[in-house]
Amino acid sequence: MKSRTGVLLGRLMRNIMRSPDTIITVAITPIMMMLLFVYVFGGAIDSGMDNYVNYLLPGILLITIASGVAYTSLRLFNDVKSGLMARFITMPIKRSSVLWAHVLTSLVSNLLTVVIVILVALLMGFRSSATILDWLVVAGIIVLFTLALTWLAVIPGLTAKSMEGATAYSYPLIFLPFISSAFVPTDSMPTIVRVFAENQPVTSIVNAIRALLYGGAVGNDIWTALAWCVGIMVIAYFFASKRFKSQVG
Repeated sequence: MKSRTGVLLGRLMRNIMRSPDTIITVAITPIMMMLLFVYVFGGAIDSGMDNYVNYLLPGILLITIASGVAYTSLRLFNDVKSGLMARFITMPIKRSSVLWAHVLTSLVSNLLTVVIVILVALLMGFRSSATILDWLVVAGIIVLFTLALTWLAVIPGLTAKSMEGATAYSYPLIFLPFISSAFVPTDSMPTIVRVFAENQPVTSIVNAIRALLYGGAVGNDIWTALAWCVGIMVIAYFFASKRFKSQVG
């Protein structure tokens, strides 16, 4: 399975490298958003940090990933509609390799985009007091979050009837960070909005990453963040695999 998955992964990555605008396009929106919020709105937002980009970056990274996984749906949808998926499953390879190739491609491409966004943030003044261990934990959370959203992306990629339908699911995911602690502290929000913001996945993930990057108290946020990521990933994997099996027979 590993060798076959590697071959299929190589095919998808070569397609991305031939058209690097995929990664660049995914990076442009969060970068422009980061520039807008830091240099236009940052002075009016009391984040409790001297440099607003430090406060903002964790949420921007999640938006980057939410934007990037839409391409997983699109690539999978194209393989299904073009008949390429049907050809792959007739070959002497483990059928799950086809899905895992798409998932791993999403992971690699999204991590590359995240690195680009972090480099731009460094140019904007982002600084972190995190240790190597802290950075490894942050990377682990980002990987889990990417895998969770990617397995969610597999479902519309297999079931959508149109290209627009395959990618439309990502819009609510991109919107979620705006109703969280990603841009402003939840204390400033009206009660109803604050209750939602404090109990949705993005807030705990953002808070955990922020605490790790800047030496804050992680508390229960790390466990809540991991629970959300693993829970979403397991549920999405179950339904994606079930749909794939019923589709290929």
